Amino acid sequence: MIVKQIWTANSYRNFNYLIACPETGEALAVDPLDHEKCLQAAKAAGWQITQILNTHEHRDHTGGNAALVEKTKAKILAHQNARDKIPDMFRGLAAGDVIKVGKTVELEVLDTPGHTMSHVCLLSHTDQPALFCGDTMFNAGVGNCNSGHPVALYETFSGQLHKLPDTTLIYPGHDYIENNLRFTLAREPDNKQAQAMLNQVKDQNPDQAYVSTLSVEREINTFFRLTSPGVIAQLRVAFPDLPDAPDPRTVFLKLRELRNSW
Repeated sequence: MIVKQIWTANSYRNFNYLIACPETGEALAVDPLDHEKCLQAAKAAGWQITQILNTHEHRDHTGGNAALVEKTKAKILAHQNARDKIPDMFRGLAAGDVIKVGKTVELEVLDTPGHTMSHVCLLSHTDQPALFCGDTMFNAGVGNCNSGHPVALYETFSGQLHKLPDTTLIYPGHDYIENNLRFTLAREPDNKQAQAMLNQVKDQNPDQAYVSTLSVEREINTFFRLTSPGVIAQLRVAFPDLPDAPDPRTVFLKLRELRNSW
């Protein structure tokens, strides 16, 4: 499996992806908003885009579909409940489905509600897993729940993402790492790993963006650090009525509430 991360350089700071089979040159385009950059990258690599995967229905992830289909005749894949929101869907996806790209690439579909209620992530069947997580999870953060529900997002994290191997590579839908790290440090000022990561990435070139692993995220992403005494202590400053020993779900929901206005 070959992964090409494409920085769109737009105001939403989107990442698009091409996932290619090295044997056949067939490629899957993930959330190809900037269809021109996706086409240019595929042409430069000698790949043919045959499928499009939308992680969810928001326009900044589906806006390039029509133009890319016109150029490539690629088939559109997305959550089975997004048919009325994403035009010309070819295949509706459910948890456990497998997307094949060429002869060598298999991607497992995870049903990951929260950011929206029709959101999927892809998990690669490779020696080192890779998670293409759309707006469910970002480097050092999580997606908003304006079109979904924070309880569903917590359940996605606790029931699915938290259980993935530490070595899993993280490929999010946007480059929000710097701002998310600042939120982490506001919640946990003594998090040395987050401070070191902020120093590393604050001037990074998004065309060559840092790719984290789940192991790294467990150290720098507040939403994985729900039992940290430091996180809970800071949270109690904002929410004085927080129980003495809040459960992880409560901590997650309060963090998401804070992030809404931070």
